[in-house]
Amino acid sequence: LNILVDTGSSNFAVAGVPDPDVTSYFNTKLSSTYKSQGIDVTVKYSQGSWTGVLGTDVITIPKGIYGSYTINIATILESENFFLPGVKWHGILGLAYDALAKPSSSVETFFDSLVRQAKIPNIFSLQMCGAGLPVSGSGTNGGSLVLGGIERSLYKGDIWYTPIKEEWYYQVEILKLEVGGQNLELDCREYNADKAIVDSGTTLLRLPQKVFSAVVQAIARTSLIQEFSSGFWTGSQLACWDKTERPWSLFPKLSIYLRDENSSRSFRISILPQLYIQPILGIGENLQCYRFGISSSTNALVIGATVMEGFYVIFDRAQRRVGFAVSPCAEVDGSPVSEIEGPFTTADVASNCVSSVSFHEPVLWIASYALMSLCGIILLVLIILLLIPPRCQHRYTDNDVVNDESSLVRHRWK
Repeated sequence: LNILVDTGSSNFAVAGVPDPDVTSYFNTKLSSTYKSQGIDVTVKYSQGSWTGVLGTDVITIPKGIYGSYTINIATILESENFFLPGVKWHGILGLAYDALAKPSSSVETFFDSLVRQAKIPNIFSLQMCGAGLPVSGSGTNGGSLVLGGIERSLYKGDIWYTPIKEEWYYQVEILKLEVGGQNLELDCREYNADKAIVDSGTTLLRLPQKVFSAVVQAIARTSLIQEFSSGFWTGSQLACWDKTERPWSLFPKLSIYLRDENSSRSFRISILPQLYIQPILGIGENLQCYRFGISSSTNALVIGATVMEGFYVIFDRAQRRVGFAVSPCAEVDGSPVSEIEGPFTTADVASNCVSSVSFHEPVLWIASYALMSLCGIILLVLIILLLIPPRCQHRYTDNDVVNDESSLVRHRWK
């Protein structure tokens, strides 16, 4: 089975029944080691969702980590916009923290199980290749997943680390963005609203609406194209050139500044247009068409595959940090299309660009239960007071009347 590696979710799940859009599935009846836990589980993503049943099975890793290990696995029985036509994968491997695991954080994640049973270091690294290659939807451009360490041959130069701000997604702190070397001059909190994460399961670089608008305006202003259809920026239209042309020279470099482990310093990761002006496979005989590899987001800045294909990314959970190094496979026509530079001073940005309040599910549930407990105690006191016989009469005046209007929390943030 081909499995999508996703650092933005925490469940390991594979197709458990035939589906028109998958070529293979996991038939649990043929596994002598599979055990159903009889627990229904539903996972929703920014696009698509699935419902299945939680179980356990025994796996072996064919290279490097020897032995057999028992892991949680969900078999997907129903899905919506999850398995798509032409996509050649049959499941998903969520590598984020257990805080995102469904139906609850008590479900041990695949990687946590390996760390506990195989005694490997609590670190994994990912190289995604595909820079400058046509987008085919098959996800077969190659790359490497290293469980338990770092592979020196998969990167060039130094590794630059940024702290993980909170252990649910791989949440990091972004200080500023530059287009063509020009600072967007936005408040750094705009880049982290309401979180900034590193997510291999997201195809594009996703930006909060205000940041997205500023980036598009800056690219349009600094590019060598005077007029450009708005549909290209929003993803509804492609831009096409003659196959003999290379349009990348018309567009500027995009840089993202991340806070260094030394909080007074930062470093920047830069992607050239070859990574965000992406060729599309099989459109026209004499034309090569391209899509814009950046989109707007309502709830996060997401460093997705558009950026990650330029780098070897290290998820060092043991030291609570994410590392970036230039990837050797991030080259087009023999030239690198990604860069890392630093250190830079952070004197020109706020000391903290991330909101001190994280509106994510586990914290909200705790707050909700605490509030309900408080309300229950108050209600209990009121009932006791009502049951106690009054010892004296009190004549109420207008000043004693209190109009109290309250309601339950209606919405949860995710």
